[in-house]
Amino acid sequence: MRALRKVTAGPGLELVDVPEPEYGPKDVLVRVLRAGICGTDLHLRAWDEWAASTVQAPLTIGHEFFGEVVAVGADVDHVAVGDHVSGEGHVVCGTCRNCRAGRRHLCINTSGVGVNRDGAFADLVVVPASNAWVQPAGLDPDLGALFDPLGNAVHTALQWPVVGEDVVVTGAGPIGVMATAVVRHAGARRIAVTDMSADRLALAVAAGADLAVDVSRGQSLADAQEALGMVEGFDIALEMSGAPAAVEDLLANMNHGGRVAMLGLPTDRYAIDWGRVITHMITLRGIYGRELFETWYLMGSMLASSPALREAVSSVVTGRYPAQEWEDAFAETASGHGGKVLLDWS
Repeated sequence: MRALRKVTAGPGLELVDVPEPEYGPKDVLVRVLRAGICGTDLHLRAWDEWAASTVQAPLTIGHEFFGEVVAVGADVDHVAVGDHVSGEGHVVCGTCRNCRAGRRHLCINTSGVGVNRDGAFADLVVVPASNAWVQPAGLDPDLGALFDPLGNAVHTALQWPVVGEDVVVTGAGPIGVMATAVVRHAGARRIAVTDMSADRLALAVAAGADLAVDVSRGQSLADAQEALGMVEGFDIALEMSGAPAAVEDLLANMNHGGRVAMLGLPTDRYAIDWGRVITHMITLRGIYGRELFETWYLMGSMLASSPALREAVSSVVTGRYPAQEWEDAFAETASGHGGKVLLDWS
């Protein structure tokens, strides 16, 4: 079968032929139909410091996927051959304190699909049956491939009630755009979104943002407050960029008692104005992944009940390439101007 692999410990990827993967009694074998390219995959291709310290080559990468179950292990009783599934990319141990307490998204022994074990940039991928989320028949494969990043967006956006609140989203990548759609669906009052890409900001406005803030043109959140008629600062911030300047700007424009959910991973350490955090009584909360599997239930319920939300989420797909054109797909992703780019393995 075909697989896009990190063949050696260094920069680059190769599309190669490999044997079909073996599966165990509690696993499912999935024929991949769509797989999304994530920022993590860009790190792995570049082989930066994080990738070199985390990944052992050879490895098939890719963790955002949707496909059809073609085989199940002997002990699997809730997933059947022929089911269409999205994949939860975090494989947890089930025995650490957090897992045993039902907080599986906080597992200290998490193994990442496409990072610590062979992933979904391939014709076939193996995951535990517990990580296969069975989707309704007829679901658009593109939408099915978005459930992993959509889970990040939903988990971040719903950390606190947003009904009637003024929300700022820093970073209009695919997850930031989806988070914008979610907080709009959940009842936010005003939503401002910041980014350096006019194309991405246009996606955010189409998804429900009231105001796009183009920081590449010198616009700031202080300007946004004035434009929106605000006088007390933002109540909720969703930090999706990992950019120090974005964090500095949002902290300077939070209301007293404001709450910040931080998902964007920085490339390096940076300073924070802790005096403002303390005196303004701002809550900072780190977010990584999704709640297993409460967030998945929330995603399915919201999408089933809201055609507008489905349309907004689906709109983040701006590129789709056959698997053999993976280099063009990665180039579009790395450009930072569009939305989500998918590889078509069907």
